[in-house]
Amino acid sequence: MQISVTQFTAASQFARLAACVAILWLSPALDPARAAPEIGKAAPVLVVTELDGETFNLANLRGKVVLVNYWATWCAPCRKDMPKLDAFYRRYHLQDLAIIGISVDRQSDLKKVRKVTASLAYPVAMLKDIAADGFGPPDGVPITWIIDADGKVRDRMIDVRDELLNELVVPLLPH
Repeated sequence: MQISVTQFTAASQFARLAACVAILWLSPALDPARAAPEIGKAAPVLVVTELDGETFNLANLRGKVVLVNYWATWCAPCRKDMPKLDAFYRRYHLQDLAIIGISVDRQSDLKKVRKVTASLAYPVAMLKDIAADGFGPPDGVPITWIIDADGKVRDRMIDVRDELLNELVVPLLPH
């Protein structure tokens, strides 16, 4: 059996492409800084400049339950979650609840992000303004990570529902 140069080149290109895909697919596992947080483990580092210029540092919020919500203006489920998160924050922020909303929108959409979040009581930041990020880029939006008062990742929500907030977050708050 004889292999032509064209067949060899096509097979070689396919092998290179397959290797690249495998590397990209495995890269979060190989680079812990890019891997998603593990439930039951210590929360990763997160330092981000909020839209108002303040610094949000997850490590400084020990003793509080923290929700880290990744969202986008173009994401309909995200926009549906935001009023629920805002109402939940307004109800429980005096009971040591903190929330940070992190928009994955492009910098060119900053004006739209500001407009969408103008009425929110909790702080918002842009993904590009993260200085230290152990969470890595989200696989999709919306996603909300739940961090307990001891700084441990307790769960994540893809859909923010009142039942989930009451079941997963409220019991973590001091009573």
